[in-house]
Amino acid sequence: MILTQVFILWLLNVNTIHKFSPTILEKDPTNYDICIFKESSMKPSIPKGTRDFSPAQVAKRNYIMDTIKQHFSCFGFQAIETPSFEKSETLMGKYGEEGDRLIFKILNSGDYLKKTTDTFLTTKDSQKLTTQISEKALRYDLTVPFARYVVQHQNDITFPFKRFQMQLVWRADRPQKGRFREFYQCDADVVGSTSLLQEVELVQLYDAVFTSLKLKGSVIKINNRKILSGIAQVIGAQDKLIDFTVALDKLDKIGPDGVKKEMLEKGISQDAINKVQPLFSFKGTAKEQLESLKAMLSGSQTGMQGIQELEFIVANVSALELQTATLAIDVTLARGLNYYTGAIFEVSAPQGVTIGSIGGGGRYDDLTGIFGLKDVSGVGISFGLDRIYLVLEELGLFPETTAASTDVLFFNFGETEALFAMKAIKQLRSNGISAELYPDIATNQKKERKQLTYAERKGISYIVLLKDQQIQDNTYIIRNMQTGDKQTVELEELIEVFK
Repeated sequence: MILTQVFILWLLNVNTIHKFSPTILEKDPTNYDICIFKESSMKPSIPKGTRDFSPAQVAKRNYIMDTIKQHFSCFGFQAIETPSFEKSETLMGKYGEEGDRLIFKILNSGDYLKKTTDTFLTTKDSQKLTTQISEKALRYDLTVPFARYVVQHQNDITFPFKRFQMQLVWRADRPQKGRFREFYQCDADVVGSTSLLQEVELVQLYDAVFTSLKLKGSVIKINNRKILSGIAQVIGAQDKLIDFTVALDKLDKIGPDGVKKEMLEKGISQDAINKVQPLFSFKGTAKEQLESLKAMLSGSQTGMQGIQELEFIVANVSALELQTATLAIDVTLARGLNYYTGAIFEVSAPQGVTIGSIGGGGRYDDLTGIFGLKDVSGVGISFGLDRIYLVLEELGLFPETTAASTDVLFFNFGETEALFAMKAIKQLRSNGISAELYPDIATNQKKERKQLTYAERKGISYIVLLKDQQIQDNTYIIRNMQTGDKQTVELEELIEVFK
């Protein structure tokens, strides 16, 4: 009876699985695991706009981040961290209409449709429906969460507060070269001071970082939001300031005709566009541009204030001198974000590198006010890690030693030799030297060659050979992988070789 039941169950399983993979079962009806695996397997992939990073790539990224972090600390900035996601109300409405559309929303936990209104579902009112099914969102940048942090922890902060932050952000943007949906921002901000010396310091910070990365020829573009407000005022488009600045900011991407078309679509008059058209080809030295702006904005008090601020920054940066970067005025620079109130920064890569901006920032006097803390001015900049990586890669500026993860590899010729090697490895590691032992024993030339290939592919500079004679003599044979030179040394000498 029991055997009959087992047979029936087996038959049922075979019939069930046979529907999925009859060929395999005909060959081997007991091979259930293979059948299930083959049917459930899928081609591995990742979402568009995201990436995996190899050990070599991670090492190069760390090189950039360590360089930036070093200069952040030298300039007196302190590190903080904030959560990867915030309340939706914290983020929404802070980046303009375009920015808000690019924020990734997070569905509420559990049955997220439980509290929804049928009307929103049937009418497909996505905006109102989103507020019911999503209360959190991935951070779009680090500046708004930082403003929230300052307000929330204002009693624990010493002002002016200088912070830096190096964390991931997410944007539902169209992926393209140098633009990803998940990427690191490396920010430095100062809150609690209205002094324009902060802007001067941030320009120097950009220059110091790019100089250390040997990235010569980067251009730090600067503008002032007050100048943009003044221009909008004198052309009679002050009620369309955001639309005006967003369109103007796209000049280098869509050209003058594209900007004009977008302005018209946003309700800006043709007469206003004609008045602003000289800005499309604004050239000359910083002094010449400022003089032209004075003539254009003489009727705008706000615009003239913006010019005075620019003059101060340019004059002080010029007096202190930059090492490898160049400071340039760009009157079309707006960056499309509606929280900047003063200086606006954007950094472009050296000439010849076709990529977007590698940094940006500006002053935001009113950002903390939206969270209840009034009259706290702030200014900050950001480094685009991923784009800086691409620029350094294209220009061949990464040091050759960046990707090296191990200084020396000990070959494995047996258990006795391995134990002898591990004692030496322990000493090397205690002296800050990266060392490892190949785990598998080389019992023949083929396996020995495998260990050598391992060292070559990992970019290891030295290998150490240990056999019976070396153990008896308490010595080590070092081979330079670059030159092929060999030398026999004792343990103390071994440590000195790699220090």
